[in-house]
Amino acid sequence: MAEQNRSRKLTRADSVVIAAICLLLILLVPVLFAKPREASVRRLCAANLTQIGKAMLVYAGDNEGDLPHAGGRNTVWGTMPAMGWRATDRRMAFGLAVDYSGGWVSISSSLYLLVKYYQVPPRVFVCKGDVGTTEFKLSDRTDVWKSFKLADAWDFGPPDEAFKHCSYAYHTPYNLYALNTSLDPNLAVAADRNPWIKSPAADPGVWANFRPDIAFVGGAAGTSDQARQANSVTHRLDGQNVLFLDGRVSFEKRSYCGVDKDNIYTVSRDATGGGDPYGVMPVCGAGCTPMNRKDSLLVHDPDTFGYTPTTTTKKR
Repeated sequence: MAEQNRSRKLTRADSVVIAAICLLLILLVPVLFAKPREASVRRLCAANLTQIGKAMLVYAGDNEGDLPHAGGRNTVWGTMPAMGWRATDRRMAFGLAVDYSGGWVSISSSLYLLVKYYQVPPRVFVCKGDVGTTEFKLSDRTDVWKSFKLADAWDFGPPDEAFKHCSYAYHTPYNLYALNTSLDPNLAVAADRNPWIKSPAADPGVWANFRPDIAFVGGAAGTSDQARQANSVTHRLDGQNVLFLDGRVSFEKRSYCGVDKDNIYTVSRDATGGGDPYGVMPVCGAGCTPMNRKDSLLVHDPDTFGYTPTTTTKKR
């Protein structure tokens, strides 16, 4: 009987093996659960963009084919008036002149038109994978009357907060190549945040670390890891959900998924009218415009533009 009891005791080697297995399980459990969660986040994010895309097409149907475009004539991308988001009219909201020219608008203010006029809920503009971005709620505001409604606003809050309430980059509409349904249906019009612009989740990526993993004008193909550096941080650099002009949404593993392999997050270097998988890193502000009609340029508002808007505007 004594010998039988001794045979049941764990040896030191057995204890080490069990401890190793337990440690391995502890390390693997987060990984095993992370993949299904990320897949769920991607699906919800895609559903958001699908709903946004449908609303955009309805908007276009009511506006001669033009997609959402806040402001007025010759309006440029920049910092809106501090209280513009809760102004009583469009001129005050964007600092427009008497003839509705000039002014400064945010990227998010154009997307907010879908909330203001088409009742798209603000939560639809938030991806759960976009860390630091939260739903815009008037109930959280202490600077508006109780009677103030979402339809009364012109943006997702004041300039220093609006960018924290919208997870998506939008093809900058303040230029010669403004969005219209007559353009190539494969043009990318919205997607997860631009990796080259600071967001609540991360600082801008390091441009020197990026290189497409396909041949491009001016350089040889890079590695897969180098290509991933140009993906949105929203989905851990694995790719981005992209809304195209025809309304379809797909998860693209590379940022050069636009027309002619155009990089949707950079300015094309091709002035002749083609796409560019590499491009030039965008610089936020009035001068940030596509190079041609095939050049998708999806950007989101930064936390600051680094300059003070003046009354002088640059014509498109």
